[in-house]
Amino acid sequence: MKIKQTYLLRASFAFLLLMFLGYLVKFYPDNLTGIDTNIQSAMRGDFPSVETCFFTTITNFGNELFLFIFCIFLSFLFYIKNWKAEAGFILANFATVGLLSTVLKYLYQRPRPKIKWLIQTTGPSFPSWHAASTLQIAAAIVVIIQQRMKSSVLKLLLQILLIVIAILVGISRIYIGVHHPTDVLGGWLLALGLSQMIYPYYDEWRFKWRFSGKQK
Repeated sequence: MKIKQTYLLRASFAFLLLMFLGYLVKFYPDNLTGIDTNIQSAMRGDFPSVETCFFTTITNFGNELFLFIFCIFLSFLFYIKNWKAEAGFILANFATVGLLSTVLKYLYQRPRPKIKWLIQTTGPSFPSWHAASTLQIAAAIVVIIQQRMKSSVLKLLLQILLIVIAILVGISRIYIGVHHPTDVLGGWLLALGLSQMIYPYYDEWRFKWRFSGKQK
């Protein structure tokens, strides 16, 4: 119970920061303009071909269709291995972050940056769906790897790779011009809060199912 409360406290703190950032986005957007503009200018530069190719490619890892297919495939794989809690964990993370990030976008109605876009997109800007979804799914897989893999070296390498990819997807949204840096920060805060909120319930559920023999 005490461990669960610790995770929920962390989740509350992340959501509190997200609400504060959202409040600034909604009512005092001019206060964020300087921060966003300085970061965008520093990151985007003159669009060197290598960086542009890299970021316009890696941003696809956060696309809705890609993540949907990836999560369905991974959940199916876990299910046939009789890792039912893990399968549900992946789907729960994808569903909650997808739903809440979409709801918040239309709640805050922040316009996209008025700068050159390297790809086309639609919808409001805050928080970044790509940043939130990729980080949350990556965090969920990191947890499963920690619980299921035995090789400590390979385990650590895979966990680092997943988090790095998620961070790069968030950065790519700034580079290609479709998100303000504070949109990406908002997405990461949302993912952090949801991950901390969902994990203790999943871990409890997983323990009960393994204890009762319902899964491996």
